Amino acid sequence: MSIEAAAYAALILADEGIEITSDKLQTLLKAANVELESIMTALFAKALEGKNVTDMLTNVGAAGAAPAAGSAPAAGAAAAEEKAEEKKEEAKEESDDDMGFGLFD
Repeated sequence: MSIEAAAYAALILADEGIEITSDKLQTLLKAANVELESIMTALFAKALEGKNVTDMLTNVGAAGAAPAAGSAPAAGAAAAEEKAEEKKEEAKEESDDDMGFGLFD
């Protein structure tokens, strides 16, 4: 839960237009009585360095919708491929019967 608190602290800093640093994250976390190792806040601050956190939040839904729409045709193509393979197998089985090698011949 403490990493989520670091995310909220980063949002507070971004909302106020303050640079997101490890020290500032630690200050906010201490004020909220949340303990998190300084290495974690340093990594978190480094990951967000140079990124517009507010833009990242406003575009969360838009980025997730595109892959979902793109995967639907791929699933349809896979189903069509399976049906084509089944037809090939059926045709193969039928051709064996036509050769006169049946079990009861």
